[in-house]
Amino acid sequence: MKRRTLDLIFSCGGVALAAVLLVMGVVLTSNANFAKDYVSDQLRAQKITFKSAAELTADERKSECVVRYAGQLLSTGKQAECYANEFIGLHVASTANGKTYAELGEVQTDLRARIAAAQKADDPGLADLQKQLQDVTASRETLFKGETLRGLLLTSYGFSVFGAKGDQVATVAYAGAGLLVVLSAAGFLHALLTPRSRRFPTHERFATNSERREPTAAGAR
Repeated sequence: MKRRTLDLIFSCGGVALAAVLLVMGVVLTSNANFAKDYVSDQLRAQKITFKSAAELTADERKSECVVRYAGQLLSTGKQAECYANEFIGLHVASTANGKTYAELGEVQTDLRARIAAAQKADDPGLADLQKQLQDVTASRETLFKGETLRGLLLTSYGFSVFGAKGDQVATVAYAGAGLLVVLSAAGFLHALLTPRSRRFPTHERFATNSERREPTAAGAR
């Protein structure tokens, strides 16, 4: 095969692959921009604002990101992660001594059974049990709202991460396409500078050259 033909084949292949990477980069960039804009629009619509620095409690000040975003409108995935884990998470954990929504459901069931038994036995502690049930129910509703909002914010954060990853892959695709374009251009240039008659060395030519050298070596011995 002629060396010039081989250069052209590889160069054309490089251009084709660069085009594929370029298209992939454009698609990934479009998806990344969509994810970024969508997350920002949805979060801004909620109009959630971090407490100002002066309003933060001692426990809230222990979170570096809560202090950093103090007073800001929640509008990015990283802010959503901070608000969900460091702000809502802190208050959810302190609402019912660390118990979760599901765990309080078991407490509710137990209290209802005890209240039913107390009503049948005309137990004087009935009022106290009813008060406990009311407190647990209120705490469970608070936990439900907090954990639901926390889950939604973390979902937004996860969506934003996919967008950021897509942006990174798009950058790699653009870099790869650029490198292939440079290499392909070098290949085309080499093809233009290579004489048409020049052939790429083949196995048969190497074998012929070796056979030619063998008698010379034997004569020297």
